[in-house]
Amino acid sequence: MATTADQLMAPALVPTSNGQQSVLIVGTKMQPSTNSNSDSNQNSTKKKKTAAVQHQHQVDNKRATLAKSDAMNASLKLKSSEPIKEVRVYKIVLTGGPCGGKTTGQSRLCTFFENLGWKVFRVPETATVLLSGGVKFSDLTEDEAYKFQENLIRTMVQIENTYFELGNSNTRNVLIICDRGVMDASAYISKDKWEKMMAANKWNPVEMRDNRYNQILHLVSAANGAEDFYSTEDHACRSEGVELARELDYKSAAAWVGHPYFDVIDNSTDFETKMNRMIESVCQKLGIDIGDRLQATSRKLKYLVDSLPPESEFPPFQDFDVEHHYLQSTFPKVQARLRKRGQKNHWSYIYTQRRPNIHGQNRIEVKTQLTHRDYINLLAQCDDAHYTIYKTRRCFLINNQYFQLDIYKEPGHPRCKGLVLLETYSSLTGDALKNCMPKFLNIVKEVTGDPDYSMFNLSLKEDWSTSEKYCRPTSHGKQKQPLPPPPPPPQPERHYHPYDENSD
Repeated sequence: MATTADQLMAPALVPTSNGQQSVLIVGTKMQPSTNSNSDSNQNSTKKKKTAAVQHQHQVDNKRATLAKSDAMNASLKLKSSEPIKEVRVYKIVLTGGPCGGKTTGQSRLCTFFENLGWKVFRVPETATVLLSGGVKFSDLTEDEAYKFQENLIRTMVQIENTYFELGNSNTRNVLIICDRGVMDASAYISKDKWEKMMAANKWNPVEMRDNRYNQILHLVSAANGAEDFYSTEDHACRSEGVELARELDYKSAAAWVGHPYFDVIDNSTDFETKMNRMIESVCQKLGIDIGDRLQATSRKLKYLVDSLPPESEFPPFQDFDVEHHYLQSTFPKVQARLRKRGQKNHWSYIYTQRRPNIHGQNRIEVKTQLTHRDYINLLAQCDDAHYTIYKTRRCFLINNQYFQLDIYKEPGHPRCKGLVLLETYSSLTGDALKNCMPKFLNIVKEVTGDPDYSMFNLSLKEDWSTSEKYCRPTSHGKQKQPLPPPPPPPQPERHYHPYDENSD
């Protein structure tokens, strides 16, 4: 067959119903056939062409339907794979001597956080469960007391783990309140036997004390500062007199010295305010903005110490090795840092992110406990503009006041050489605050809010006078013109920079 100039493409082969192939011409012209059956052939070709086009339309429609279905499925898959809001599981211990308010405090915390939409689990006090079965601790022999404490801890760990696993599988934020924790057992056994028990069970204090719980709240016994309210009548397992209650209160507090987030709630206020201070402390650590729902009572205080006295002058203390690494941040007003803290090569790891709220006035701080692997991965994001901060942190308790003494170590910036800073949280003022301070320390001055003693500034490699990252006094610390102090004198209003330092 001859071709003409307006034939633009080769004929296409289309299968027919009888298995043979027919010619479908798309966009071309054929020369009239010289065959006598040309009209019949043309009609047959037209029918085949129409059938092929209809078939192609069906195929196209089916493809369009499948594509639409795939698009819908992809959309649904995308929605289902969108990141779910992170669920928080926060584990706290309520501890303290007899008649300190633990039972009431547990109830108040439960009500407060359930109103915020949290799920709250309350872990029962293991000692009460065991003692209510007829065991009287004072009747036990020395060996029996040892085994009792060992089994008590094992039982406590198993009970707590049950609630911890429930918390980890929950779809809501979870607060787990433990009525006492594993370290409380050390208050009822000698130091030598406690260390023997820890070694025999391969326990270590960093895991048992620091990594197991997020926060410790020591509610001071009414026998210490609120004697008129001390009573044993409302507790079937309580028989301690005032003096013994004071002793047990101190021992239970000493058992937790060294935990990074240990708060002592004393009896310096009425009981209702004491409960509010307890709730406020938990909210602060969680970074929950409570506004004016609870009256702010406690503030961070920082003091410059002239030199370090001999260890013999300190009360019982715990020393920790601490490293701080500042991380790069994509947002200029957000600070991120890592902390490694430990004893005898046992470590805990914390990631802290601090940012202002939407109004830029109050700081919101979120702390997340990390695994060693997560910590190593995040170290790759270290900010080269900062030195790593190395410290020895000494923790101790005096007059129901918890103190942390940071002793800066090398390597670091020369400005940190020999630097010793004392930190505490307190609602006390004036003489009451002065009387509870450590008398054996030579305190030079208070440096609360002073940018020259901010850990962020201390870690900067740049010269402060030329650095754009240095937190200037105009945006950090007290106002230039403090408010006139009406009686009783309030604390001067403070404006905090997002890099202002809390103890971490």
